[in-house]
Amino acid sequence: MVSKVVFGRGCFNQLGDILSPKRLNTKAPFIYIVDDVFQGNSWLTSRIPLFYEDKIYYISADQEPKTSQVDELVEEIILTYKDLPSGIIGIGGGTILDLAKAVSIMLTNDGEAKEYQGWDLVKHPAIYHVGVPTISGTGAEVSRTTVLTGPEKKLGINSDYTPFDQVILDPELTKDVPKDQWFYTGMDCYIHCIESLTGTYLNAFSKTYGEKAYELCKELFLDNNLSDEEAQDKLMMASWHGGMSIAYSQVGVAHAMSYGLSYLLGTKHGIGNCIVFNHLEEFYPDGVALFKKMKAKHDIKLPQGLCANLTDKEFDIMIDVALSLEPLWENALGKHWRKTISRDKLKELYLKM
Repeated sequence: MVSKVVFGRGCFNQLGDILSPKRLNTKAPFIYIVDDVFQGNSWLTSRIPLFYEDKIYYISADQEPKTSQVDELVEEIILTYKDLPSGIIGIGGGTILDLAKAVSIMLTNDGEAKEYQGWDLVKHPAIYHVGVPTISGTGAEVSRTTVLTGPEKKLGINSDYTPFDQVILDPELTKDVPKDQWFYTGMDCYIHCIESLTGTYLNAFSKTYGEKAYELCKELFLDNNLSDEEAQDKLMMASWHGGMSIAYSQVGVAHAMSYGLSYLLGTKHGIGNCIVFNHLEEFYPDGVALFKKMKAKHDIKLPQGLCANLTDKEFDIMIDVALSLEPLWENALGKHWRKTISRDKLKELYLKM
């Protein structure tokens, strides 16, 4: 679990005070991995405390993070500095936060990032790393995984060394998120809740967090009486609680299938989950009905026909990726999930998207 958290509007201004005691020496920089949407945005970037050899890497979040991207960043950092960095700070949405977690791990572990896609493969603690979410919903700020697309699969580096050492939750940083992106990442949180609360891995810990996140999502996406600031605060806490819920349980069908879409087509995680979940009444009837109500209320039009012209080989690639995520299927359908899920069943579902 994340050991240190600050929350509150404007708490991003505490970043310098938080980092100062963690600086190893003047030659060991803090490396900031920042969503490039903020490049030239002095409202945020002027508040990043840069000293000595500290550096900002502006990274596009237009595509899902890749293992090769992690390896390139790690190599550049190692070749640029004599000492390991004092810390890695990710400022952005789920893509940027996952990159920051992965880079902090790979700076202290040999080999390539693709070798660590899986559960508990990391041998050495990551360097100090901090997460500053600027979009709410993915739960990346609290999860023990960093989801990466590799040459053969899309799968997280799941380990006890993955979670951030420090998270700064400043709802003010989410004020300029576009409406569609706000909805897609918010629904990622909502789908976390549905998959966790209906899963076979459910326990009292995950249920407590999942129920709170679920109630916050209903209030956020169906209540007309919230101010912008209240909505920002609540979605940030819904994201946190949703991430905590799946930390002690697991996600399910929507996430497994959206990984297939993402791997083959590059579909971003939030919208991919929405596209898949929209067709999962068979598995989550109440959850999908409420999702469609939220979608209609906010006038969200999901892309259609993504899989209309795919070849059999391309369908096989997506299905292979989805089926490889066995813990997700077991959580959704139990130990005998293979009796319910076949390759033909998955192709039938993908054809609806």
